[in-house]
Amino acid sequence: DWIKIDLHIHTLDDPKDAIDYSAHQLLERARLLGFGVLAITLHDAVFDRQEVFADAAAMGILLIPAAEVRLCDADVIILNVSGEEIAALKNFDDLRRLRARRGNSIFTIAPHPFYVFGSSIGSRLLAEIDCFDAIEYCHFHKGLFNPNRRAGRVASRFGKPLIATSDAHRLHAFGRHYTSIPAPPKLTVENVLTALRC
Repeated sequence: DWIKIDLHIHTLDDPKDAIDYSAHQLLERARLLGFGVLAITLHDAVFDRQEVFADAAAMGILLIPAAEVRLCDADVIILNVSGEEIAALKNFDDLRRLRARRGNSIFTIAPHPFYVFGSSIGSRLLAEIDCFDAIEYCHFHKGLFNPNRRAGRVASRFGKPLIATSDAHRLHAFGRHYTSIPAPPKLTVENVLTALRC
């Protein structure tokens, strides 16, 4: 009665990172591991290969159009978005306008917010918190090194859900971190986003 989801994954379609596996290899692994919902989050591009969406649906997997967008040197994950919409985003005010226009039909996540590498938003998350529906529980942590603790405190303070993802750049990393939601009456993007907000 629960569905495994991963909403931050990269594939070799990514225009900015070197990835060693295809979208179809990802789907095969997802099927083996029992995933029901995925989002391929290319950097600054929406994954839109319709044959992959069709193959996912045939496997019983809902694939959500998404991207990992860099705004003002900080990464943002946007679910259920189009390529045209992300191309128009230049800053967080643009993101606010998109959210106002689309309402609950899109979902935004602050990925790896307090990590020192890459393009984490860091303490700016507090100033831009209204731009996010959720905060990511990042896969990369070990022992005492766990910036997710701070992410958890911010999520609790602002009433935002923590979303665990793999942020997979290698296929073996996919499946270790994920989020589960109660199975909705029908597996649709709208129902998944509603469940994430609960």
